[in-house]
Amino acid sequence: MKICIVSDVLDEENNGTTIAAMNLIRSLKSKGHEVKVVCPVTKYHEGENNFYFVPKWKFPKALQNIIDKNNVVIGKPKKKVFYEAMKDCDVVHVMIPLFIGPKAARYAKKKLHKPLTVGFHAQAENISSHFVGLMNSKTVNNMIYKHIYKKTYKYADCIHYPTNFIRNLFEDIVGPTNGYVISNGVQKIFKPTIVERPEELKNKKIILFTGRLSLEKSHSVLIKAISKSKYEKDIQLILAGQGPRKAEIIKLSKKLLTNQPIINFYSREELVKIINYADLYCHPAEVEIEAISCLEAICSGLVPVIANSPKCATKEFAIDDRSLFEVNNPESLRDKIDYWFDHPDELSKMKEVYAKTASKFDFDECMDKMELMIKDAYNLYEK
Repeated sequence: MKICIVSDVLDEENNGTTIAAMNLIRSLKSKGHEVKVVCPVTKYHEGENNFYFVPKWKFPKALQNIIDKNNVVIGKPKKKVFYEAMKDCDVVHVMIPLFIGPKAARYAKKKLHKPLTVGFHAQAENISSHFVGLMNSKTVNNMIYKHIYKKTYKYADCIHYPTNFIRNLFEDIVGPTNGYVISNGVQKIFKPTIVERPEELKNKKIILFTGRLSLEKSHSVLIKAISKSKYEKDIQLILAGQGPRKAEIIKLSKKLLTNQPIINFYSREELVKIINYADLYCHPAEVEIEAISCLEAICSGLVPVIANSPKCATKEFAIDDRSLFEVNNPESLRDKIDYWFDHPDELSKMKEVYAKTASKFDFDECMDKMELMIKDAYNLYEK
């Protein structure tokens, strides 16, 4: 088949949408499909075959500052580019309904009459969190969901939901959809491996968080929890990621923590090593569709402590209440951290238990399901 992938975000692989898009593109190509890609102009794919670039869109300064802090490039929709990429394709798949996505979805469906699938890789809060005081506004977030349905998802033959959580949330607001619940999948490289811990960290209790440094990830809750722990002086926090909240995180850490967090963006191979020598994985995010980063840690045998948030799917990965804490409650998170460090034998036992859950999120199986969804869209449309 000839498949066109449209992604508003496809720059450096430092965010969930880009990683999911590139994983899908590589998987479809490996299965023998011809894949054409529409995305903003980027140095990371310059000169590659079957990439169709739309120009960078410059926004008013305030909005551009937000975009720049998130290290992404936003493209300006161009119908000529859409036509060249889509004209001989069998199916079009839109990753997210941002700026290019909605226009591409309508163009594919209404002008070219192509089968269309659309992914669900961003919650309303990922947008509203950039505006002070709006992240927890139910009215605002519901308006966002209704807007993206009207502009994009209503045209889709099939919708890809990474979790049941986000499917149920969206359908409660907009009504039933032809949805396919498919995890984005965890690569086989993420597995329990014996690695040597760096000398400077050998006497530390290492807590890891992987993901973007953004407001909805609630890093401040984790930092406050560590500051209240009986093991505070022994804990080394590693934040594997980058994002707009880095300065605030550093400022709060200097105020509260003895050991300053190690903040860095790591390659996949480096991350595998860190996960395997860490002691505990903490995921304090208030808003999360799936959190592949948490799944990567779990599949590698790291015990998680996850926020029990009504806006977060990640809590579904907890095996029992010892891996859940009350959302936005540093004392609750502190208690769970101290429990696991108080019970090292139980921590070691549960690492093995969590690692055995990996099969449910096998990357190749998930990509097979994505391929079947795309074929279903084609077959549905042909009928």
